[in-house]
This record gives sequence, C-alpha cells and structure tokens, in this order.
Amino acid sequence: MKKRHLFLAQFILLFFPGYIVAQAVKIENRKEVSQYGITWTFDKPAKTGQFITGDWWVVGPVTILKITPAPGPVRPENFNISINRWNDTSLKLDTTMRNGSMIVLKAGTTHGYDSRSGSFRKNNSVSLPLLLTPNLSLISSESNTTLPVDNFCKNIMWENEKKCQNVMKAAAVLTCLQDAPPEGAFRPPYAGTEKPVFLAKDIKWDLLPKLAPVGEVPSWEEFERYFQRPWIDHLMSWEQQELVPNENGPNYGREHARLVSMASLMVMLDVPKARKEKLTIELIQRGIDLYGIAKVGGYWNEGGGHSSGRKWPILFASTMLNNPAISQIPETAVFHEDTQTYYGKGWFGQDVLWQMIMHHGKRDPYEEKSPDQWEKWDKTSESYRTCCNAVAWTGTALAARYLKAIKLWGHDAHFDYIDRWMREDDPYKSARGNYPRPAAETTTTDPFVTAMWKAYRKSAPAQEMSGKNMKWVWKGEKAAWVPNPK
Repeated sequence: MKKRHLFLAQFILLFFPGYIVAQAVKIENRKEVSQYGITWTFDKPAKTGQFITGDWWVVGPVTILKITPAPGPVRPENFNISINRWNDTSLKLDTTMRNGSMIVLKAGTTHGYDSRSGSFRKNNSVSLPLLLTPNLSLISSESNTTLPVDNFCKNIMWENEKKCQNVMKAAAVLTCLQDAPPEGAFRPPYAGTEKPVFLAKDIKWDLLPKLAPVGEVPSWEEFERYFQRPWIDHLMSWEQQELVPNENGPNYGREHARLVSMASLMVMLDVPKARKEKLTIELIQRGIDLYGIAKVGGYWNEGGGHSSGRKWPILFASTMLNNPAISQIPETAVFHEDTQTYYGKGWFGQDVLWQMIMHHGKRDPYEEKSPDQWEKWDKTSESYRTCCNAVAWTGTALAARYLKAIKLWGHDAHFDYIDRWMREDDPYKSARGNYPRPAAETTTTDPFVTAMWKAYRKSAPAQEMSGKNMKWVWKGEKAAWVPNPK
C-alpha cells in the first residue's frame, strides 16, 4: 500500500508539477531541521514536521543551541553603498550583526537581522541558546556577503533595476506549536503570538472562475517560485527596500502588487486544478502572513509606491477559505490602495482622484489644481501616480471583481479609480487643454494584466458596492479617515 501511495505521489508530481502532496514529510523526532540554507539545531530531538507550504514546525518548548549560518559580528569589510535619486540610503557600514534571527511580536520600524541596515537594533536579535516556546515563530536569516545582488524578480524589472543592494539573502520561519498540526495545515502567521491553523481542505475551489487565457500567460513555475518563500514584511518603513531577502520576496510595493496581480489572475484561468493548486495555496499563505502582521500593528501607507499590494491577499485568503475572521483586521491596518484614492472634483472634471500621502514628509492632494499651479511635490506626486500605483493595482481590482469581493474590500473609490485609469476613451480630452492624458493610462506594467482587463472587465459579475466612502486626510501631524461621499 505504501509503495502504491509513493508511486501515485511521484506520478502526480511528474505530470502535474503545480500539485502539492500535503504533509509529504513524516512527523518525527529530529535534532535539527533545515530550509533555504538555514539550519536550526536543538539540544535534543523534538517532534517536527512541515506545513503544506514546506515550512517547518516543532512541538515545544524546545531549546535551539545553534543556527547555521551563525549569527554575529563580522570583521571590518568594505562594500559600496549606493545613494538613491533622493540622495539618501538606509544602509551604513556596520559589522555588529550578520545572519540575525528575531521573534516578531509587533510590526514596527526596527529589526535584528543585519546591522548594515539603518533600522537594525541589536536588542531585536535573539541570543543563543534560545528557549522557543509554543505560539512563537523564529525568523532566521542569511546575509549577503557582497553587494549589489540580483533583484528577486529581476525577470520583470527594467534593466537599471535588475540589481539591488539588499543586505539579506534568505530567510526561513520555524514555528513552535503546542501540538502537531493537522495534515494539510497552512503555516500560521509568523508575526505575533496568535497561531491560528488554517487547512487546505477548506479551500473553496469552486469560487475561482475559469477564464480563457488571453495574452501571454506568465510562467507557472516562475510564479510558484515567487511565492514559495515567506516575504519578510513586518518592517513598516521604506528602509525594507534595502533590507529584505533578495531570494525571498520583492523589495518594493509596486512589485508586491504586480506579482499579486498576475498570480491572482493566473489562478482564475481555465486550467486544470492541479496546475493552479500550488500557486493558489502560496497566495493564500501570503494573505495569512499579512493578516498576522495587521493584527500586531501592521499598516501600509509609506511613500509613493512602497506599500501597495498588501490588502488583496488578505481578502483572497478570507474568501477562498470561507473564513470571515481573516478579513476582520484592525482599523490601524490602513492600505495604500485606499488612502491614495478618494472622490472629489479634479481639474479636468474627473470625479475620482489620487493623492500621495507621504514622501519625505506629509503631502497634500493636488489633482484638484490645474497642472500650471502644481508645485514641485505636486509634480513628484503625479510622477508616482503614473509610474507605480494603478499600473500595479489593476490585476487585483479585476480579481476582486470576479470573486465578488468589492463589498468586502470596503473602499469603492479604489475600484472607480482603476476604471478611470484603464478607460480607453477619454471623455475629458477637451478639458485637458495643453496637458494631454498621460501615456501610461489605459495600460499596466504587465501585458498579461492589460490583456486580461481588456478581455474581461466588461463581463465581470455585477455586485453591490460597499458604500464605504472615506478619505484619508492630514489633521496636523496625524492622518485620519473623514467621510467622502461619492
């Protein structure tokens, strides 16, 4: 019988490479476990196993004696720190820590991984031996030894962005639980002390539409790799752009949203379930992680394009697992797509607008003013509007429509703004005068998303809007929601 099951598993993996065989690794006592080049060594054998995503769990409490590669200081070194176009950087020459590990109890603006990052704080790093108790997750890292390195998603990046100076190379998560999880369990969120267990058997596969592919569909294997590892996303600062592991996830919000947009539309294609299963599971896991970060203070409202792409994975996970609790996140968890879109009266007659909230200080709305009245930062805001936001959001807006999630999203201006951006005709052409419509509008950064929008936006299911129309405004040095009638 065992040989028959093994043959079946091998057959499935050979002919359906996207398929996941749940709990493929036996639950057994081990003295060490390894993933992505990182090894945790215990003082004695402990019960271990893997979640459906391949991440390790251990029944605790357990004492970790050793982490490889070893965390700690390095000898003085020389490496070049590049300065960005804003004439700043988040990096520094510091040898205090490489390959650091930390337990994330609260989302914040500091970390304990690599001291070359300006947001490093030594007290965030764990010390060994470490007693890891149930309901805690340990994130361990490996540092890059040279810079620059390949951008995580270099294949979809422009030539001048294919390299980056991220100081972390890889990261893996070890989750300590009170008991072994059921078969087919997702890894609980790596942030916080709440470790809810969600199961793959609860996925509502019938909710996914079966849309005929249009355009050039991205590589399934490439996208499965994009979402394979945990995206380390608990640093609420633009400084994560030069920190996060370049082998785990993207370092900029535009690419967070681009990858999520494409993946969300890919799993809605008319392909065999076995082809889309792995990517769907990985996308749900991304939502579970973001849900956990939101529960411990996470918010995504940093800069012109840094914070995009975090809301939809949470709602996707909630919808696909039929678990409303996942979408019930704190009010403190504001999202880029919502704070940047609102209803108003624009300079050429448009009634749904975009704003940049923060970039080297707080920023004010500008689309109400004619371009000949724009100041320096208004022009900068417009450059971010066209380079880094709707071009990345469009796929998730379409996916949300097909999962009938507009009401669940709860911010109608976001969807109306995407319709404004992608509208091919221009009813405001004459009102624009000497300022023609930007060439970036009507399209996205990714041809597959653009093709899917043009093919399927008009036939998207009709549904009730949320009626929740608010605007994110500055009140002194703090921002808050105010009513924003459509």
